[in-house]
Amino acid sequence: MYLTNEKDHSYRFDTYGPKYLTNGPKVDLGVVVITPGEVHPCHKHKTQEESFLVLEGECAVYIDGERVLIKQGDYLRCDPGEAHLFANETTDISFKAVFIKAPHMEEKDSVYIDWKPGQPFVKED
Repeated sequence: MYLTNEKDHSYRFDTYGPKYLTNGPKVDLGVVVITPGEVHPCHKHKTQEESFLVLEGECAVYIDGERVLIKQGDYLRCDPGEAHLFANETTDISFKAVFIKAPHMEEKDSVYIDWKPGQPFVKED
């Protein structure tokens, strides 16, 4: 058994960014906060799928270059190999979501991609 509480973990950047509540052994799970105007860079996972359950706010997610707006109550799954970039386009409301990456990987599974909204998107293998 493993029991923890969100308040016992820290965000990567003090009050925002990701914070992991568990890192394995089967899945990685945490909470992410993206502040107004903040962009989390485009990346994909080689093996893991990554899912998000939106708790608060809304966020534009660009999946393989296509914009999808997610809001409170929405669930989004990005399959392995799908590039995703998060952009909180609001001016006053933080975005907060639970994230789950599965399966847990001991080695780094993220590949960052030099892409920004407005640029042509070319899917890489």
